[in-house]
Amino acid sequence: MGIRLPIFMAVHANKILKWQQHLHNRNQSNVPKGHVAVYVGEAQKKRFVVPISYLNHPSFLVLLNRAEEEFGYNHPMGGLTIPCKEEAFISLTSQLRSS
Repeated sequence: MGIRLPIFMAVHANKILKWQQHLHNRNQSNVPKGHVAVYVGEAQKKRFVVPISYLNHPSFLVLLNRAEEEFGYNHPMGGLTIPCKEEAFISLTSQLRSS
């Protein structure tokens, strides 16, 4: 017996698995288990370490879709690069942390 997910959930789950596989293949030193390193910023990129649970949040999925559109799965920083302002990313992660 298997679990059937609605199509939109299956698509997002598949994207998350691809990101996890891609990031697992990269050197992710100093990242605690259950977390992922992301690079954020427009000109200067800053590294953040966030829980993988954030990757499934609808607001974070918007950022992942932007990253996929801009970079595909080949990110210039060697990790997941999110093309948004650092302040917007900090605001989003603060909201996710408090919920």
